[in-house]
Amino acid sequence: MVQSVDRALQIINLVSQTKEGRGVTELAASLDLNKSSIYKILSTLVNHGYIEQNVETKKYRLGYKYLELSSILLDSIDIRKEAKPFLEELESLTNEVIHLVVFDQGEVIYIEKLEGSETLRTHSKVGRRAPMHCTSVGKVILSFLPEDQVIAIIEKFGLPKHTENTITDKVEFLAALGEIKKQGYGMEIEENEAGISCMATPVFDNRGEITAAVSISGPSTRLTKMRMESLSPFIKEIGKKISKRLGYIQTS
Repeated sequence: MVQSVDRALQIINLVSQTKEGRGVTELAASLDLNKSSIYKILSTLVNHGYIEQNVETKKYRLGYKYLELSSILLDSIDIRKEAKPFLEELESLTNEVIHLVVFDQGEVIYIEKLEGSETLRTHSKVGRRAPMHCTSVGKVILSFLPEDQVIAIIEKFGLPKHTENTITDKVEFLAALGEIKKQGYGMEIEENEAGISCMATPVFDNRGEITAAVSISGPSTRLTKMRMESLSPFIKEIGKKISKRLGYIQTS
């Protein structure tokens, strides 16, 4: 390692741990360095905007350069690219079709699809839109949206029946969304396509807002309710991993 760079990064790490910042004496004691060395490193970091000094307390804290860099990083994030390794992990575990979807104007859009090793014919295709109320991905996304937004989507698109299992009652549907949010994943057994069952989990962005969903799809003969329940810890973990890659920090 380059010692001066290592020391600078240690200082940045220590300064970032408190809102009030840290003083030169405190930093020198923590790093077992003389105050002159600490001051020189701090001065360099201040000059580049990574550290700033509070004029009143004389303590040092993180500079606004990090907001600029984080904004650039977040703008450059490609959700498909970041999610792909984790989707492949889920595909390898289940051998079923894996989807990554986002939502737009009250519908979901498939942006990634891994075929799995088992035979399955579905209507899903990258770039294709699908309804939210009868797909596991759609219901998961709805369950984490503000209630007024959910109501607006229902009023615009309704709850049309796609199969005999589609939930078409508004009260029942909203109750189902509440249960999905509580358990962290959702299922649909032949609600959108006859013979096909799916389960999904949410993906959150750096602001903590729902931004996508990941799903496992398969024939109902293979992807039974019991099997989906057994797979729930795994798909939830995949959702958390992707969310973390997008900058989401789980607080509880």
